[in-house]
Amino acid sequence: MSTYAHDNIVPNEKSSLTKKEQVADMFDDIAHRYDFLNRFLSAGIDVSWRKKALKILVADKPQRMLDVATGTADVALMACKILSPKEIIGIDISQGMLSLGKEKVEKAGLGDVITLQLGDSETINFEDEAFDAVTVAFGVRNFQNLEKGLSEIYRVLKPGGKIIVLEFSKPRNKVARGFYNLYMKYIAANVGKMVSKNNTAYQYLDESITSFPEGKQFLNVLKKVQFVNTNARPLTFGICNIYSAQK
Repeated sequence: MSTYAHDNIVPNEKSSLTKKEQVADMFDDIAHRYDFLNRFLSAGIDVSWRKKALKILVADKPQRMLDVATGTADVALMACKILSPKEIIGIDISQGMLSLGKEKVEKAGLGDVITLQLGDSETINFEDEAFDAVTVAFGVRNFQNLEKGLSEIYRVLKPGGKIIVLEFSKPRNKVARGFYNLYMKYIAANVGKMVSKNNTAYQYLDESITSFPEGKQFLNVLKKVQFVNTNARPLTFGICNIYSAQK
């Protein structure tokens, strides 16, 4: 499998841990402030991004869904409202994020629909062709091996099933990109550091976005692992993309 620049971007270059281990530790560390920071740093726009991504699946009426890198279960909870599936399984490598997600699921009274568990995108612990749809919101940048993770998602999708990926990208417009770069390097990094008490998390966020194969490049990766009907839809001046593809 090919490697990409973002595969080698890690929260702490001095650490001897793998990217996967470092990312898990990082999210465990910032889990308690993750939802607040998401809303604050995106001015709440991330909520509308998730809604738009999930609405792509409305016509497909998926009954069994997998949410990879589920975090605190934002996408899983929203999918219940928008898509009404019979079952959603969310997997994540961070126990800290999952613990908060489980509290949110219980509070929403959706424990009979949503199951959250430790899981790795590169070794998804489910049988072939198990899911009607797979979602990944702001998680593919954290894959240690992008192609391997996407290949696993392809394996567990039913024929005709869809993958929906929501991921940050860099604005194409020069003015928008200038503002974006200033925001990420100074406001997001400093506010994130101050609130989460983690010195590397939001620096890693910026570096992993910068090195991620976005747009047509990411669609080519999806095609390489055999997905078809690939599409990229930029949102909010191109600071985010919704990618969709089909098995």
